[in-house]
Amino acid sequence: MAVVVDTAHEDQIHDAKLDYYGNRLATCSSDRTIKIFELGPEPGQQTISANIAGHEGPVWQVAWAHPKFGTVLASCSYDRKVMVWRENQTRGGQWTKIYDYDGHTSSVNSLCFAPHEQGLRLGCASADGTLSVLTWNGQADNSWDERRVPSAHQIGCNAVSWAPPPPRAPPPPPPGSPPAGGTGGVAR
Repeated sequence: MAVVVDTAHEDQIHDAKLDYYGNRLATCSSDRTIKIFELGPEPGQQTISANIAGHEGPVWQVAWAHPKFGTVLASCSYDRKVMVWRENQTRGGQWTKIYDYDGHTSSVNSLCFAPHEQGLRLGCASADGTLSVLTWNGQADNSWDERRVPSAHQIGCNAVSWAPPPPRAPPPPPPGSPPAGGTGGVAR
């Protein structure tokens, strides 16, 4: 069922993403802003909770991090920047920019957080033909490790995504443990 959300953006909307729980919607636009909406239990019940500004050009895409990292949102823009935002619950839900990456020489067109098993890691695709991988180093100063993949595509990168994590295998038995069969049809 389609639901209409009046975003009050002043220009074209380029992306809209629901958070992990489906309770919040983030939108971004050529008006250089990101808007966060709290979604109600009934279709059409939404309230704007944040209007985030910081980019100097159209914002192409947004991505939510897994909630195990807190309420974190990333954005990319024509201004060649990737910004990472965190909601500050102690300040009434105010959003704070915690990281600003400006290592690309052209528009950053797409971004995607890695599966949470890999940590807080963000892949970014740029029109300059490179990919960047940004990894939070786990420190309180919100510093990130930056790695670039040069010449990923000759005429620009338009999208990025991650493979799902491999399924977890059961741990191997301790060395020297022979297998044993028991009642109940179970072998160990």
